[in-house]
Amino acid sequence: MGATIQTDQIDRIIWNHHHDPFEVLGPHQIDQDGKSVWVVRTYQPHASAVTLVIPEERVEVAMQSVHHPNFFECVLDRPELALYQLKVQQGEHTKVTYDPYAFRTPVLTDYDEHLFAEGNHHRIYEKMGAHVTEIKGVKGVYFAVWAPTARNVSLLGDFNSWDGRQHQMRKGGTGIWDLFIPELDFGDSYKFEVKNHAGDIYEKSDPYGFQQEVRPKTASIVTDLESYSWNDSNWMEQRRNGDPLTQPVSVYELHMGSWMHASADEPALLPDGTPEPVVEVSEYKPGARFLTYRELADKLIPYVKELGYTHIEMLPVAEHPFDGSWGYQVIGHYACTSRYGSPEDFMYFVDRCHQSGIGVLVDWVPGHFPKDGHGLAFFDGSHLYEHSDPRQGEHKEWGTLVFNYGRPEVRNYLVSNALFWFDKYHIDGIRVDAVASMLYLDYCREPGEWVANQYGGRENIEAADFLRQMNHVIFSYFPGILSIAEESTSWPMVSWPTYMGGLGFNLKWNMGWMHDNLDYFSMDPWFRQFHQNNLTFSIWYHHSENFMLALSHDEVVHGKSNMIGKMPGDEWQKFANMRALYAYMFAHPGKKTLFMSMEFGQWNEWNVWNDLDWGLLQHKPHQNLKKFMSRLNEMYKSQPALYSQDFEEPGFDWIDCNDNRHSVISFIRRAKDSDEFIIVVCNFTPQPHSHYRVGVPEKGFYDEIFNSDAGEFGGSNMGNLGGKWTDDWAYHDQGYSLDLCLPPLGVVLFKMDRAKTEAALNPQPQLKPQP
Repeated sequence: MGATIQTDQIDRIIWNHHHDPFEVLGPHQIDQDGKSVWVVRTYQPHASAVTLVIPEERVEVAMQSVHHPNFFECVLDRPELALYQLKVQQGEHTKVTYDPYAFRTPVLTDYDEHLFAEGNHHRIYEKMGAHVTEIKGVKGVYFAVWAPTARNVSLLGDFNSWDGRQHQMRKGGTGIWDLFIPELDFGDSYKFEVKNHAGDIYEKSDPYGFQQEVRPKTASIVTDLESYSWNDSNWMEQRRNGDPLTQPVSVYELHMGSWMHASADEPALLPDGTPEPVVEVSEYKPGARFLTYRELADKLIPYVKELGYTHIEMLPVAEHPFDGSWGYQVIGHYACTSRYGSPEDFMYFVDRCHQSGIGVLVDWVPGHFPKDGHGLAFFDGSHLYEHSDPRQGEHKEWGTLVFNYGRPEVRNYLVSNALFWFDKYHIDGIRVDAVASMLYLDYCREPGEWVANQYGGRENIEAADFLRQMNHVIFSYFPGILSIAEESTSWPMVSWPTYMGGLGFNLKWNMGWMHDNLDYFSMDPWFRQFHQNNLTFSIWYHHSENFMLALSHDEVVHGKSNMIGKMPGDEWQKFANMRALYAYMFAHPGKKTLFMSMEFGQWNEWNVWNDLDWGLLQHKPHQNLKKFMSRLNEMYKSQPALYSQDFEEPGFDWIDCNDNRHSVISFIRRAKDSDEFIIVVCNFTPQPHSHYRVGVPEKGFYDEIFNSDAGEFGGSNMGNLGGKWTDDWAYHDQGYSLDLCLPPLGVVLFKMDRAKTEAALNPQPQLKPQP
């Protein structure tokens, strides 16, 4: 048989240099000796013989290796060519498979590529990556990856013995390479073999992969995200119609891998009763394994519900190679980590949270990514996802790379990823990590180590535009969610809508409040009188943003001590200070976040390799603090005055913020669309105050609805016998006042009992009995 193709074309296939192997391989209708015939070509690097099989016609045709020992072809004289298979002889083994190059129809359309190229394909994850689909009646997996400067890209996996010569991909006009491989299915592992023009080869995990192997393995896994049956429709509908800014938000922040461990000798069971693969924690904690998502659903959800939190926030659950990064150095942005189970297991966890009335937030990391060889770094042999200039593209302090937010395809990758977690996993919010590192070009950089923007400034305009686009997109698709910025500077309008020029978040962590209050509470109480401003300053700027008050994981690591270790005094005073801090936090305007272990007073710093010191709950002081947190959350959720006007000026009024001599502050919280209000009085010294007068706006009886010094919490049990009547004594610019007993290191909250007041002030006349 004569040659049907140029030798240089064959060489490009043999040497894996071809940008479009479909030009050479698979079926081609050609003119031969004035006659139209079909020629079928295949490259099988390990084959000794190949036979073309047409099953429906029971036809077998031996293919010839005319041009190269492993390059086979045959010519078929027929007007049409039915779908065929290849019978490949490899030594003593024979396999029969469909030819990938017989499936020329791409799943990715020209419109998909157009939207992706301009950065506006919001659900690009439904096309990129690995997707089980059916073409020409044959089930298989369609792969697509963006690598515009690569010379060629191939697929690697068990299906081809990890040989990149066998499944070479086709390059499209926007730099997306694709290939359909028949007969692959969910559960198959794969990587991309990317070769640059210098011939250097990189083995990469799939940037859009939905699952990866458990570290230290790095392959992606073809995964089904559509088969899970959700049972949270009521929750999702309620969320869609709600406004979280006017609702109570109390967040339990945790790291799933160090909340609690199990014994490696006790494997978890899958729903069908089979053992789930054990993932050991690390050499730092031998014999221990991670709890699975399903086990966490059984153990964590009842615990958080008992404590009364409204939401769980997890440190990043996207795939990351190094446990010690806490999840903040993400490799697989679209893959929930396999440490704790499968994507379906994580869906089960979120579903169970929703059925229990608990929202789910995840930390999201678009600010940087690690340099690991199988990740995004230098992905196609060029600086594809990151800037080429290290003054723009590298965080030297963290040893990570910075996304190029000005590149539309990179921006699309991240915007789509934010949407993905809401779409596929039903999460209720994201907390965007390290926003300041994104917004400032000189973040942690010395002079000369950064590049100014086009106007000569230090603001990263492209990053700000990206954040606006991201927030606009996710709120357009999913109203009622939370998007929270960890932004530590005074960048304006972070939590303002994008149509007003803001970044579009609906909450921002109040880092100033956190630093000021931890500084204040770490002082000996005698010195607090000289630092009253630490308590009161936050109100001066509170209404400039929608703030969340957060005592996070960052405050209990790296030698900072856990929360109780920051408190001065003996053990009793430490616990009293903790209760006073938390009570003041929940009475202060803003939503709330506390990190795990703070609820029971762990002494040790958080250690990512260990679980929490659960043994402390055998001791009364720690039991009492846990009970206190449960009652505090219960009280907070039951009082609209404490949450419904967090971000509106009528929701807060000072009564007195100037009594620094006693370290006492008092203020009013008011409910939205209601005459309901709460009086808050805080005494931040160990000295109790009897007959302490506080002005109030209305006459009547005020119930003491919460007292952080109550005996059931381990306090001294000083208080006001359940409540107080007002005196007709104007005070603090208020028409009436209360004569109170302020407990030591205590916070007390009062609410007018209108029924009791009405009955006392306007008694109904008693009817005389008839004779």
